[in-house]
Amino acid sequence: MEAVQHDYQRISFLRSLGRSDWAYAALLVVGSGYAFQLYGDYMDVYEKGILLLTAAMFVGLGWFWKPMRILLPVVALLSLFGISQYHGELARAGQSFWLKYLFASQSAIMWMSALYVMATGGYWFGLALRSDFTNRVSAGITWSATAMGLIGLMVRWYESYLIGADVGHIPLSNLYEVFILFSIITALLYLYYEQHYHNRQMGAFVLPVISAAVAFLLWYTFGREAQHIQPLVPALQSYWMKIHVPANFVGYGAFSLAAMVGVAYLLKSKGFLASRLPELEVLDDVMYKAIAIGFAFFTIATILGAMWAAEAWGGYWSWDPKETWALIVWLNYAAWLHIRLVRGLRGAMLAWWAVVGLIVTVFAFLGVNMFLSGLHSYGTL
Repeated sequence: MEAVQHDYQRISFLRSLGRSDWAYAALLVVGSGYAFQLYGDYMDVYEKGILLLTAAMFVGLGWFWKPMRILLPVVALLSLFGISQYHGELARAGQSFWLKYLFASQSAIMWMSALYVMATGGYWFGLALRSDFTNRVSAGITWSATAMGLIGLMVRWYESYLIGADVGHIPLSNLYEVFILFSIITALLYLYYEQHYHNRQMGAFVLPVISAAVAFLLWYTFGREAQHIQPLVPALQSYWMKIHVPANFVGYGAFSLAAMVGVAYLLKSKGFLASRLPELEVLDDVMYKAIAIGFAFFTIATILGAMWAAEAWGGYWSWDPKETWALIVWLNYAAWLHIRLVRGLRGAMLAWWAVVGLIVTVFAFLGVNMFLSGLHSYGTL
């Protein structure tokens, strides 16, 4: 009976799709085919499979969340425009006006950084002034920053191949690149909840964690010159990287969002900014859903990481410091969800737990790289 009901719901959903939905899907399929025609010779069978699955995923995401229908074509068109300005020569990044000031990877990422910081200030002004107009502008700036970050990653991917076919790789291989990914994913998660709950006041709390990531990114760029594209170390020359890393950072982004919403929950529960923040029930619901999504993706990433480890190092688990702390993070959020779902606990304790959970997660991500050594030492500062 449940199977029949599920099939009925699926058929009803497909029937509810309109012409614009199918036109979006067709555009994405054509775009994916064009990408395959251009770069298929550089792909192995796993990468071709990932391209197919990614296209299907973005079709579903665009049907479920309509703003993606604008973001994806904008990113695709501007990325292709930026790529076209190179004419096969990396040196043009400093010669072409469009590349130098907008669409070279480093230029786009600097724009992303500046726009996220501007959006953070805008959301706080909007919260202080109770100005919905300021918050709407800030949301627009956040969308623009996210687009520039995605463009930066797409163009950086192409730039890596201009350096050499043996150097070219998806830009998910070091701290510089994954901090960009973290900022983008956290922003997209927030923008979804902002639209879903018709509430922009949470932006004043979520955007600061993105600005903190941007601050680290800028220090890492100018202090360590980490923006340079480097060949992959042998352990990273695997198709597993292309799925393990994004799944991991959906988890990190969701946990970060939950922690910052937890801060808002604690302030409101104590009477601070009470009239300016969403209801406690809304904040609690966002916190729960973010942790649930983060936990699901972090679980997938951990399983994929174990499979990658078996291929790279001959064993699924070696109690490497990174693996050990990943397990601690997983157990922490598993316990959080157990208390929330099974025991029915709500309130400030879970908000504090979410905040402390972010501290644990940050140590698992950065602290291990700074203070401990192991098989994952290629991510050191």
